[in-house]
Amino acid sequence: MTEFNPVLLAHVEEPESHTLKVYQSHGGYASWQRVLRDETPGGFTEIVKQSGLRGRGGAGFPTGLKWTFLPQDHPGPIYFCLNADESEPGTFNNRILMEQDPHQVLEGLMLSCYATRASTAYIYLRYEYPGCWDHLQLAIDECYAAGLLGTNIQDSGFTLDVYLHRGAAAYICGEETGLIESLEGKRAWPRIKPPFPAVEGVFGKPTVVNNVETAACVKQIADRGVEWFQSIGAAPDPDNPRDAGSYGPKLYCLSGHVERPGCYEAPLGITVNELIEQYGGGVWKGRRAKAVIPGGISMGLLSSEELDCPLDFSGPGKFGCLGLGTAAVVVMDETVSIVDFLHNSCQFFAHESCGQCTPCREGTSWAFKMLERIRRGRGRLHDLDLLLEIGDNIGIMPGTTICGLADGAAWPIKNAIRKFRDEFEDHIKRTNPEGFQETDPVFSLEVLESH
Repeated sequence: MTEFNPVLLAHVEEPESHTLKVYQSHGGYASWQRVLRDETPGGFTEIVKQSGLRGRGGAGFPTGLKWTFLPQDHPGPIYFCLNADESEPGTFNNRILMEQDPHQVLEGLMLSCYATRASTAYIYLRYEYPGCWDHLQLAIDECYAAGLLGTNIQDSGFTLDVYLHRGAAAYICGEETGLIESLEGKRAWPRIKPPFPAVEGVFGKPTVVNNVETAACVKQIADRGVEWFQSIGAAPDPDNPRDAGSYGPKLYCLSGHVERPGCYEAPLGITVNELIEQYGGGVWKGRRAKAVIPGGISMGLLSSEELDCPLDFSGPGKFGCLGLGTAAVVVMDETVSIVDFLHNSCQFFAHESCGQCTPCREGTSWAFKMLERIRRGRGRLHDLDLLLEIGDNIGIMPGTTICGLADGAAWPIKNAIRKFRDEFEDHIKRTNPEGFQETDPVFSLEVLESH
């Protein structure tokens, strides 16, 4: 990999990096003032569209294209929601930006609001991020005091108000319509689409929802231009007409069994091996990697033979994973039990399912109960096929649920069992030598242990 100079994380280690004074010393808000003065909303939308920026929150949808879905003749108001919920396990890149460089995030949000003609923006913040709350609120207050937010900003005729909203710590609020329902004060049940938020979002008005890192990238595109952004990352795959390319820098969260866990900035398309070796200092204690989560547990698993996987929007899918997700890479060394990993994963998704869709509510619950039974020595080989049946039949892609939580719950099941089946079978045979071949229906552990 050629040398890369970070831009998103360029100033996060500086003293008082969260303040307006330090941010403006690096040219902060110059692009905001220039765009207000020289660009039309449509013109700036086209710049972002041409850059090829794709959303950094997990889905990777083209950002500029998403903005064009707003009705052009709508009298307003138009709302903008910044998704700062960041509840995918292993993910902490948004926290770094919000705590240590909140004005970069805020300027990107302001530019995005101008492009979409949004007059009100809500930052939906994860409850467990008090440091982010403090620094974001300070940044917002500083911008109002400096005339960078409010009514008729810089005599441009554009008005924008930004509000912080603290969520109640629910994974489902990372889904954009669940976020909107929560913002409106309701239970965070994802909405059936259509209508999409661009047509009917917050309070029934057109709404755009983007991720924190996406907003930071918008600021960098405004500063540096389309050519710079497209000079980084991976071009579209010529053999895949659906691949829109993976351009720009990306913040990778690296945790688990590595020597130097942390948040690292690198071009999209770096391989898992490069991230672990060049940034993470290798697998800790001289051990080997057994499995790696490429982008949060909802993306599934890579085996040790698949670590040449490029971390761009199409790479993990070529290795049977759901996608890049949030680029939260978690390394598991050779001592880790994949049975324990899948048990923890299923427990998490069973807890976080909102319960609205029957396949997700029941599928995540029964998957966890089966893993609990396997882990406690009452598993059967037949359970592995039942788990795969659950994994293959819940989610948007089979067409059974409203949102993608069930897909995220299913992928670790499918990857873990298909890529590490021998380990599961060995565990079952070893811990249940008399009953591992049973195929008749069995009671749950709760019933078995009550007799």
